[in-house]
Amino acid sequence: MGICEEEKVEVSDDSETEALIPGLPDEIAEQCLVHLPFPSQTLARSVSRSWKKAFSNSNFLQSKKSLSLSLPYLFVHVFHKSTGHTRWQAFDPRSRNWFPLPPMPCSSKFSAPGSLATAALPREGRLFVLGGACADNLSPLRTLVSYHAPSNSWSLASPMRIPRAFFAAGSIGGRIIAAGGDPAASAECYDPVQNRWWQVSGMRAGIPRYDAATVGSKLYITEGWWWPFTFPPRGAVYDAEADRWEEMPGGMCEGWTGAGVVLEERLFVIREHADRRLKVYEPKKDTWREVSGEGLPREVRRPYTVTRAEGRIYAAGSGPDVAVGSVAEDGRGGWKVEWDVVEGPAEFEDFAPTNCEVLYA
Repeated sequence: MGICEEEKVEVSDDSETEALIPGLPDEIAEQCLVHLPFPSQTLARSVSRSWKKAFSNSNFLQSKKSLSLSLPYLFVHVFHKSTGHTRWQAFDPRSRNWFPLPPMPCSSKFSAPGSLATAALPREGRLFVLGGACADNLSPLRTLVSYHAPSNSWSLASPMRIPRAFFAAGSIGGRIIAAGGDPAASAECYDPVQNRWWQVSGMRAGIPRYDAATVGSKLYITEGWWWPFTFPPRGAVYDAEADRWEEMPGGMCEGWTGAGVVLEERLFVIREHADRRLKVYEPKKDTWREVSGEGLPREVRRPYTVTRAEGRIYAAGSGPDVAVGSVAEDGRGGWKVEWDVVEGPAEFEDFAPTNCEVLYA
């Protein structure tokens, strides 16, 4: 249940007197650097100390946002099927290239990679990795690790109040909610600005997470079905505005038989079995409706993890091959999806994904 200590890195202040681009005022040079795409920034940081400092400045991402230069990238946590070693890889949907992230602190501590949870503040370029199972004795962890896209760096943050593994997490209103886990029934909230946690209302009974999704101000958690569907699953809904838990509607709970993803405040699910078709939840009728189009392409092998950005679904499978699903209304009151598959690099063949998030950078 311990957490590792963050390494301290001393940075010289010599960069304060070093010009970003010789012959140009720093204000103009900064505007040039802002236009560099995110994948190029890793190499650009090695040009000089002044460039490294500029890319790490808290105003850098804000400048990109104000100029509408921040673009969505897919961040995928993968593990080697034989060794269990984990890493984070980022995928550029435009160039279709992959590039590595720096090693995550405490990565050697984790066992059972699927036991940890992730959450993100996409527009702020922030990714959070929470909890998980300890490699030494499989006990749950309190660890919280944060990734900051503008500086391309990881840091340790205030640990959770309760050790958790196989639990749910999601972002609501700029804060992170962590709930459940086996056997925890408690829930807590994290404020990244204040770097502190506090307890919120807990569930009636703890449930291990099969899947989770955030719709508006509510976090939905389901323990899922056990094939071949021998008993109905349990589900819970946390209302962050009211700080209370509700029972998940019966139709939603029974029909949540795969990986969920939220588009335009609607919950979609890719079926885990059979044709792996996409379906959408209809809250007013408490039913699920088929989405027209093909199912998740077979090239995307299990296990796969799902997220979304700008009307598209990203499903990362083993490899990791990525299926990009473009979702739109079909003009008849329903929805349709078209899939495009991007093959992963050959050197990733033996890696499988556990979590994925989209960040703007």
